[in-house]
Amino acid sequence: MKSLKQQLFDQIDAINDKVVTIRHDLHEHPELSGHEEHTKYLVKGILEASGYKIKEFEDHYGLIADLESPRPDAKRVALRADMDALPIEEHTKAPYASRVPGVMHACGHDSHTAIALGAAITLAEFKEKLPGHIRFIFQPSEESKEGGSIQMIEGGALKGVDAIFGLHAYPYLPTGQIGYKYGVMMASADVFTIEVFGKSAHGARPHEGVDAILVTSMIVNSLNHIVSRRIDPLHPAVISLGTIEGGTAPNIICDHVKLTGTVRTVNEEIRKNIPDMMEESIKGIAKSMGAEYKLDYEFGQPELINDDAMVDIVVEAAKEIIGEENCIDLKDPVMGGEDFSEYLQKVPGAFFRLGTCNKEKETCVSQHNSRFDVDDDALQIGMKILTASAIDMLKKSQ
Repeated sequence: MKSLKQQLFDQIDAINDKVVTIRHDLHEHPELSGHEEHTKYLVKGILEASGYKIKEFEDHYGLIADLESPRPDAKRVALRADMDALPIEEHTKAPYASRVPGVMHACGHDSHTAIALGAAITLAEFKEKLPGHIRFIFQPSEESKEGGSIQMIEGGALKGVDAIFGLHAYPYLPTGQIGYKYGVMMASADVFTIEVFGKSAHGARPHEGVDAILVTSMIVNSLNHIVSRRIDPLHPAVISLGTIEGGTAPNIICDHVKLTGTVRTVNEEIRKNIPDMMEESIKGIAKSMGAEYKLDYEFGQPELINDDAMVDIVVEAAKEIIGEENCIDLKDPVMGGEDFSEYLQKVPGAFFRLGTCNKEKETCVSQHNSRFDVDDDALQIGMKILTASAIDMLKKSQ
């Protein structure tokens, strides 16, 4: 007789075409953070048809879906998928390309949602055989500054959950491989706003004013020196300025400049110290130039820190499905942020990379690019690894 996992894998094979169709529907109808209405109701309809108990929310489009095991005292594992798209005009040639002007799934969240739905459909078919409870978290607003994971956690997404797993499409690995990482996998993601206040004057008489643009240029230079000269080079950190706005005319000394940027670290102590370092640099320059300033620093998502035991579960499950040679230890963290980190602050879990690069299908383009796409052949692998990881975790906890 086939094992439970093999039966699950057979079912995944049987519904794979359906899951691909779901993914294409989602890709054609992308929705920005906080606006995932079509996505929510498509997901909800499929889950209800599979017998899930669903929790909805009045203030956002997230969903929590539970599949209860016949063993009431069993453990509960959660599988998470994010649903939102990005404000990018799609330039792929895919027949399922976005129908929404200026919006596309440029980060693979359509594939994450489809994979989770495929896993949900499959697990529901074997409800009576499951060694524990399964929860699916369909999360909105991962791409927003605040991150939708906090909304889901506050709404009870982790209540009674013993472990959580998630994945992300990854165009830097070929389809058929996954990437895993013990410990810190991704950086924290903070944002800041700096305003510089000077004094306007005629451009021909700069000595009568305080040039906010000149002050700002010195601040920009000093912020770059924080990483290169004040932080241990063995602990990666990034301070990047994304916008700068100021000035009204070419012959007027500018009296106000606004800058925004992001800070990324993989060390919590360094992260805590950076706002003070920024404040010291900005304050000294502004004072010396006769300007005023305002710094607003907002701590965002923390580092994504995987639990070693949960990573072991994912890797062992993946070896069985794709072979040990296709399980790639990523070793080094990346400086991108991911709000799955908020879940991992509360319960043990693991996040892994699902290879989606297929040069013939032109799916090796980086995320947040107008030509980004996902190889549909990767969906099947993602479904199998997620379901196997959930089952293995529940069995280990018995």
